[in-house]
Amino acid sequence: MASAGELLLLAAAAVPPAHYLVALLVFVVAFLYDFLEFHFLRDLVRGLRGDAVVLTYGSPCELYHDVVSKCRILHGRYLPTPWLSSPHFQTTFLNFFGRPPAVRYRRQLFSVRDGGTIALDWILASDAKGYSLHTDGGISKDDTTPIMVVVPGLTSDSASAYIKHLAHTVAKQGWHVVVSNHRGLGGVSITSDCLYNAGWTEDLREVVNNLNHEHPKAPLFAVGTSIGANILVKYLAEEGESTPVAGAVSVCSPWDLVICDRFINRKLVQRLYDRALAIGLLGYAKQHQPLLTRLANWEGIQKSRTVRDFDHHATRIVANFETVDTYYRHCSSAQVVGNVSVPLLCLSALDDPVCTREAIPWDECRANHNIVLATTAHGGHLGFFQGITATKLWWVGAVAEFLAVLHSSSITHKPRKTQDLGPHTSLQSSIDKSPYISLADDGMVVAAQKDEIDTDKPPAESTQHHPGQSSQDNNSTESLKDDEITTRLKRSINQLSRQSNKSMWLLAYIAIISTCPLVGSLILIIFRRKLKNVLPASWFSGR
Repeated sequence: MASAGELLLLAAAAVPPAHYLVALLVFVVAFLYDFLEFHFLRDLVRGLRGDAVVLTYGSPCELYHDVVSKCRILHGRYLPTPWLSSPHFQTTFLNFFGRPPAVRYRRQLFSVRDGGTIALDWILASDAKGYSLHTDGGISKDDTTPIMVVVPGLTSDSASAYIKHLAHTVAKQGWHVVVSNHRGLGGVSITSDCLYNAGWTEDLREVVNNLNHEHPKAPLFAVGTSIGANILVKYLAEEGESTPVAGAVSVCSPWDLVICDRFINRKLVQRLYDRALAIGLLGYAKQHQPLLTRLANWEGIQKSRTVRDFDHHATRIVANFETVDTYYRHCSSAQVVGNVSVPLLCLSALDDPVCTREAIPWDECRANHNIVLATTAHGGHLGFFQGITATKLWWVGAVAEFLAVLHSSSITHKPRKTQDLGPHTSLQSSIDKSPYISLADDGMVVAAQKDEIDTDKPPAESTQHHPGQSSQDNNSTESLKDDEITTRLKRSINQLSRQSNKSMWLLAYIAIISTCPLVGSLILIIFRRKLKNVLPASWFSGR
């Protein structure tokens, strides 16, 4: 009689091979569906309606009531492209295909104070409409057309697909757009011993200040993407009220670099992104090998397999940080987002495979009335493709609409201007606004209320000069006032002198009893009557 094992083998052999292939295919599909975090079936069950955009803000929030409440896209739903129903497909498709519109930039080379060079790539409103009103390629100083400054992500520049999508869309609505490429990117050599990093805000600060100086009548807005979003938010927090930026948008910011570093090394699929980003950084390093050979550890850079490796051998050394974690903590914008003083919209996808939702500073954004945080369930990292053909990015439309509504509102940020007053004006102002004082009869100087000073003044009618009044009466009155002030000052000085003498005697007695208690008690018995006027009465009550 055959054993159970043999019977099972016979039954398995009787199954056609095609059935095994189908089972294997089903297993592989199920594994990939879970591994790549597909959500098409979930979307299909929900009728392909997408998920509502979740808005997080504090109460009261003027930015929400005056601007975001009027944005149709932010109050709608986001449905990803059905055949890109995975954050990894969204992110990968953007980087390898992207389907960007045709964009031609006007390049401006901008030199910063330390000798570095930044490529500013412009697309004017007239360029996006197919004709050029500025034949000289510049913008007049009196131009009032809004300008949007774009800060790209890590190793990205104006040629990146998502940057072209954003620049073309905003330029089509009548704005000027300038992409502030990072140092060493955009085909420009590094001309100083300084590299950009995740928290380097000096370049953005100089670019914004220069734009504000060259085009003082044009409102300035800023959009940061990925690492560029972290740089932008950190810059806004550092500048506070003094920044000339009227409004800003942060898209897919990493927020907390320490958390993102841990996250990107957690799973296999995240480690693939880490490796891809490291390859991009190695390509950047090879373009500037002579500089990095001199400033950093070139052998270590060549062996880098992760972003953290590159930051250890290059970024932290050039930026003068002791450890990589120190660099990450110092550059994280989540720690300073509460100091942002301009209207700021923050966009993030909860399934972002690079910048995890765990790093989003929910409470800090809610506590700052200048910030509205908009999150979607899906979208990947800077993907957000929508439509069957996947030719549009949802976040680009949301940014363009938000900036247009913000520009037409009354809550755009106005930089705080410091008044440049002359020495004489400043002196007069400080005197006129100084605290009033009142000199009491006992010599004590106390602050007097302004109302009290005003009530002591004679009525306005009595201070007016009448035609028949002699100047002699005025002189006598002023003399009497001077004598009165002199008398009160002398009395006050005497009172202060007496108070000072008492204090000196008290200090001397305390010094004696502290060093020689018996001598102090003897002095208290002998000079009881004289010390009664100096020492507190409670010192004698128990004796």
